[in-house]
Amino acid sequence: MGFKCGIVGLPNVGKSTLFNALTETQAAQAANFPFCTIEPNVGQVGVPDPRLDKLAQIAKSAKIIPTQLAFVDIAGLVKGASSGEGLGNQFLANIREVDAIVHVLRCFEDDDITHVDGRVDPVSDAEVVETELMLADAESLERRVPTAEKKAAQGDKEAKIQASVLGQALKLLHEGKPARLVEPKDAEEARVFKQAQLLTAKPVLYVCNVGEDEAATGNEYSAAVAKKAEAEGALSVVISAAIEAEISQMDAADRPEFLSDLGLTETGLTQIIRAGYSLLDLITFFTVGPKEARAWTTHKGATAPNAAGEIHTDFEKGFIRAETTAYDDFVACGGEAGAKEAGKLRLEGKEYLVRDGDVMHFRFNV
Repeated sequence: MGFKCGIVGLPNVGKSTLFNALTETQAAQAANFPFCTIEPNVGQVGVPDPRLDKLAQIAKSAKIIPTQLAFVDIAGLVKGASSGEGLGNQFLANIREVDAIVHVLRCFEDDDITHVDGRVDPVSDAEVVETELMLADAESLERRVPTAEKKAAQGDKEAKIQASVLGQALKLLHEGKPARLVEPKDAEEARVFKQAQLLTAKPVLYVCNVGEDEAATGNEYSAAVAKKAEAEGALSVVISAAIEAEISQMDAADRPEFLSDLGLTETGLTQIIRAGYSLLDLITFFTVGPKEARAWTTHKGATAPNAAGEIHTDFEKGFIRAETTAYDDFVACGGEAGAKEAGKLRLEGKEYLVRDGDVMHFRFNV
């Protein structure tokens, strides 16, 4: 699996410029007027991972296939969106479909680029968007919770679970807090909470879009956002969408020197991917052979059969065992044969919890 990040923010904060750069396309129109993005744009990008290249080199793989990350560029939201202001709340439905929210915030001064409220205040901007998401969630739950409570009173077990966990969420929203602060008491409540697809239950990554000369150091605006993120258990990164746009047009060989000249060691894409993995508790495992070296994504806590299912459902259904080698051992031993000879290749069963970097070969029977 890959994972899908919805890029949100107020108009003219650099969302579409960032989307174009990250996906190395011009799919999203970027212009200096509000509501430039109307229909959501979706772009798939390969997740860069130097370990995959190393594995392919050792195994002499004919193809290298990275795992995929999807970005969805969602139209700019404004105050009142949940009640139809701006382009209305039709876009809130697009946010429900993503795994995490990448919230782009304007952290740069530029008189030539209009701000929808006529000032630069990223923390206030973040609060405007989150308030609209909370209002949309509250409106949804104010209809659903009373119905669940009535059914629960009549003995409906599922409704009782819904009334409990969604009632917690509604209480938080009425207090001005996001639903992600809900703490389900058991697996059933966690299941129901996830199925509710609440907008404010999704993990958030704040992306501070700064000027080119501040990409390496950040500024007072990005520092304020970092403080807000830390207080609410979210993450933040500092990037320059303008720099990312330049990088996306360069040959890969020229990028390291360009980044170094700016005092940077990695692209904004790499930062966003790493932060996204952390937010969603994702890990990478690999399958390697002469035909291809391939990266796959699964969640922390996934069992070997779960990981097999990321490749094909038949692999999970008929799982027998997983021949597993840690990445470092695979490299140190010069490949699968060397790892087996050194006793580093393990046979793992259905209870094995996959670790980041595992090189796996699944045995199954359908």
